[in-house]
Amino acid sequence: MAFSTQDSDEVLSEINVTPLVDVMLVLLVVFIVTAPLLTNSIPINLPKTEAVAPLEQKDPLVVSIDGEGKLFINKDEIQADLLESNLIQAKQQAEVAHEELRVQLQADDGVNYGEVARAMAAIERAGITKLAVITAR
Repeated sequence: MAFSTQDSDEVLSEINVTPLVDVMLVLLVVFIVTAPLLTNSIPINLPKTEAVAPLEQKDPLVVSIDGEGKLFINKDEIQADLLESNLIQAKQQAEVAHEELRVQLQADDGVNYGEVARAMAAIERAGITKLAVITAR
Protein backbone atom coordinates (compact mmCIF):
# COMPACT_ATOMS: atom_id res chain seq x y z
CA MET A 1 0.00 0.00 0.00
CA ALA A 2 1.69 3.19 -1.19
CA PHE A 3 0.82 6.70 -0.23
CA SER A 4 1.30 9.39 -2.77
CA THR A 5 1.12 13.14 -2.37
CA GLN A 6 1.09 13.76 -6.09
CA ASP A 7 -1.98 13.75 -8.23
CA SER A 8 -0.20 12.32 -11.24
CA ASP A 9 1.68 9.06 -11.75
CA GLU A 10 4.98 10.76 -12.61
CA VAL A 11 8.18 9.50 -10.98
CA LEU A 12 9.91 11.83 -8.54
CA SER A 13 13.41 12.41 -9.93
CA GLU A 14 15.06 14.58 -7.26
CA ILE A 15 18.29 13.39 -5.63
CA ASN A 16 18.68 13.65 -1.89
CA VAL A 17 22.18 15.13 -1.45
CA THR A 18 22.21 15.19 2.36
CA PRO A 19 23.88 11.76 2.77
CA LEU A 20 26.45 12.70 0.12
CA VAL A 21 27.35 15.91 1.97
CA ASP A 22 27.64 13.99 5.26
CA VAL A 23 30.06 11.48 3.75
CA MET A 24 32.16 14.23 2.16
CA LEU A 25 32.42 16.14 5.45
CA VAL A 26 33.54 13.00 7.28
CA LEU A 27 36.20 12.35 4.61
CA LEU A 28 37.37 15.97 4.85
CA VAL A 29 37.79 15.68 8.63
CA VAL A 30 39.70 12.40 8.24
CA PHE A 31 42.10 13.95 5.71
CA ILE A 32 42.62 17.05 7.87
CA VAL A 33 43.51 14.90 10.87
CA THR A 34 45.79 12.45 9.05
CA ALA A 35 47.67 14.86 6.75
CA PRO A 36 50.04 16.26 9.43
CA LEU A 37 50.84 12.74 10.62
CA LEU A 38 51.95 11.65 7.15
CA THR A 39 54.59 14.37 6.77
CA ASN A 40 56.50 13.29 9.90
CA SER A 41 56.46 9.58 9.21
CA ILE A 42 58.41 9.48 5.95
CA PRO A 43 61.91 8.06 6.42
CA ILE A 44 64.44 10.01 4.37
CA ASN A 45 68.14 9.41 3.88
CA LEU A 46 69.60 12.77 2.94
CA PRO A 47 72.26 12.74 0.22
CA LYS A 48 75.88 13.60 0.85
CA THR A 49 77.10 16.71 -0.91
CA GLU A 50 80.42 18.09 -1.99
CA ALA A 51 81.93 20.84 0.07
CA VAL A 52 80.98 24.34 -1.01
CA ALA A 53 83.41 27.21 -0.68
CA PRO A 54 82.12 29.79 1.81
CA LEU A 55 81.28 33.27 0.61
CA GLU A 56 84.09 35.77 0.90
CA GLN A 57 83.32 38.35 3.53
CA LYS A 58 85.12 40.63 5.89
CA ASP A 59 85.35 39.50 9.51
CA PRO A 60 82.53 36.95 9.80
CA LEU A 61 81.07 36.62 13.26
CA VAL A 62 81.64 33.04 14.42
CA VAL A 63 79.45 31.56 17.15
CA SER A 64 80.93 28.31 18.48
CA ILE A 65 79.68 25.69 20.91
CA ASP A 66 82.31 23.34 22.29
CA GLY A 67 81.86 19.77 23.53
CA GLU A 68 80.99 20.96 27.05
CA GLY A 69 78.25 23.30 25.78
CA LYS A 70 80.23 26.53 26.33
CA LEU A 71 79.43 29.38 23.95
CA PHE A 72 82.06 31.47 22.19
CA ILE A 73 81.84 34.51 19.93
CA ASN A 74 85.04 34.85 17.88
CA LYS A 75 87.01 32.76 20.43
CA ASP A 76 85.75 34.81 23.41
CA GLU A 77 83.72 32.76 25.90
CA ILE A 78 80.34 34.23 26.83
CA GLN A 79 77.42 33.22 28.99
CA ALA A 80 74.50 31.58 27.17
CA ASP A 81 72.03 34.24 28.36
CA LEU A 82 74.25 37.04 26.95
CA LEU A 83 74.44 35.62 23.42
CA GLU A 84 71.39 37.47 22.10
CA SER A 85 72.42 40.85 23.52
CA ASN A 86 75.97 40.48 22.12
CA LEU A 87 74.56 39.61 18.71
CA ILE A 88 72.24 42.63 18.79
CA GLN A 89 75.23 44.88 19.57
CA ALA A 90 77.25 43.33 16.74
CA LYS A 91 74.35 43.84 14.33
CA GLN A 92 74.01 47.48 15.34
CA GLN A 93 77.75 48.03 14.80
CA ALA A 94 77.52 46.42 11.35
CA GLU A 95 74.56 48.64 10.43
CA VAL A 96 76.53 51.73 11.44
CA ALA A 97 79.31 50.61 9.08
CA HIS A 98 76.71 49.95 6.35
CA GLU A 99 77.54 46.25 6.25
CA GLU A 100 75.36 43.20 6.53
CA LEU A 101 76.22 40.99 9.48
CA ARG A 102 76.78 37.34 8.60
CA VAL A 103 77.05 34.73 11.32
CA GLN A 104 78.72 31.35 11.11
CA LEU A 105 77.56 28.77 13.65
CA GLN A 106 79.77 25.83 14.44
CA ALA A 107 79.08 23.24 17.12
CA ASP A 108 80.93 20.21 18.36
CA ASP A 109 79.37 17.04 17.07
CA GLY A 110 78.80 15.77 20.64
CA VAL A 111 76.75 18.81 21.69
CA ASN A 112 73.10 18.28 22.54
CA TYR A 113 70.82 19.45 19.72
CA GLY A 114 68.91 21.62 22.21
CA GLU A 115 72.01 23.78 22.76
CA VAL A 116 72.37 24.33 19.01
CA ALA A 117 68.67 25.10 18.67
CA ARG A 118 68.83 27.67 21.49
CA ALA A 119 71.81 29.36 19.81
CA MET A 120 69.97 29.45 16.48
CA ALA A 121 66.89 30.92 18.17
CA ALA A 122 69.02 33.63 19.81
CA ILE A 123 70.54 34.47 16.42
CA GLU A 124 67.08 34.74 14.90
CA ARG A 125 65.73 36.87 17.76
CA ALA A 126 68.70 39.23 17.30
CA GLY A 127 67.38 39.92 13.79
CA ILE A 128 70.22 38.26 11.92
CA THR A 129 69.03 36.72 8.66
CA LYS A 130 72.34 35.51 7.19
CA LEU A 131 73.40 32.34 9.02
CA ALA A 132 75.79 29.66 7.83
CA VAL A 133 76.10 26.39 9.74
CA ILE A 134 79.68 25.14 9.49
CA THR A 135 80.21 21.38 9.18
CA ALA A 136 83.14 19.11 8.44
CA ARG A 137 83.46 17.22 5.17
